[in-house]
Amino acid sequence: MTRVRILSTGGTIASTADGTDEPGKTPTVTGEDLVDAVPELADHAEISVESVCQRSGFQMDAENATAIVDAVERASDVDGIVVTHGTDTMAESAYYVDVVAERDLPVVFTGAQRPFDQLGTDGPSNLELAVRTAVDERFRDAGGSYLAFNDTVHAARWVVKSHTSKLETFSSPGAGPITERTPAGLRLLGEPGRYSSPIPGARLDPGVRVEIVTNALGVGGRQVERALEETGRGDGLDGVVVAGTGLGNTTGELGSALEAALADDVPVVLTSRCYEGETAGLYGGPGGGETLRAAGAIGGGDLPPWKARIRTVLAIADGESASAIERVRAAFEDVDPFERSP
Repeated sequence: MTRVRILSTGGTIASTADGTDEPGKTPTVTGEDLVDAVPELADHAEISVESVCQRSGFQMDAENATAIVDAVERASDVDGIVVTHGTDTMAESAYYVDVVAERDLPVVFTGAQRPFDQLGTDGPSNLELAVRTAVDERFRDAGGSYLAFNDTVHAARWVVKSHTSKLETFSSPGAGPITERTPAGLRLLGEPGRYSSPIPGARLDPGVRVEIVTNALGVGGRQVERALEETGRGDGLDGVVVAGTGLGNTTGELGSALEAALADDVPVVLTSRCYEGETAGLYGGPGGGETLRAAGAIGGGDLPPWKARIRTVLAIADGESASAIERVRAAFEDVDPFERSP
């Protein structure tokens, strides 16, 4: 029988209103309790459980996410891995695994929008789907990182959380899911595999400071200017990811601050606030995407800002063979939004 390791990290799937003095729902349910709540899992695989942490998705940090990666790498006695995780940052952790993991086995993230103790919780159904995906021969042959939720399975490269509370919160703009669950089983809609350009063996360094700056009507450059001032006092700014408007544009004031950062050898990566499409250097003038690229900014393709930040941190932390800007530029050179083959 196939063997699946469940790595539990907390999240809504494990949250209840009991067991703590804190207000609101918090993760209190163990990974073993999650498995016990879904006895059907034994029909699909031999299950083992490892607790990585017990945190809400919005509390996950670089150390917790790296602990997931390390648990994946050392799980040598299994055929697939399922990670139970909070939905707020699940897509980021799944992307991190997809980029750096060196194991050739499927890693399937899942969780819930409704807490463990809420009527109609979606956790058990999502967990069963994740285990079925991890043992599916088509996914085992392909490896890669995925997110299984609400009867669909998405590749980590493309998936985003799109709604605060609906069960159908996860989607893959411009790509669509890899699989959907039907009464007849898992129906393939795309080819399983790793779609993220790899940086094998790299790890997030909590000491690398990469800020996400969002452009909007009338936004100034003070956030970047303040970070550069702090850098001058020893609290270094290592990179900036811009959630730009449209094709990756900013206001003139923000654009000037970003050009100052580039002049100080701070990498600047241009992404978009839009859910679909890639960035491009089309517009000139103050803050225009082409103006910023001419100053040395790096195109982030169609990666959303939070995934681009993970990639930027990994590139900066990955060795000393070149300048930070050169390492980040190389990391984004092969981020192709139209490449669908692993």
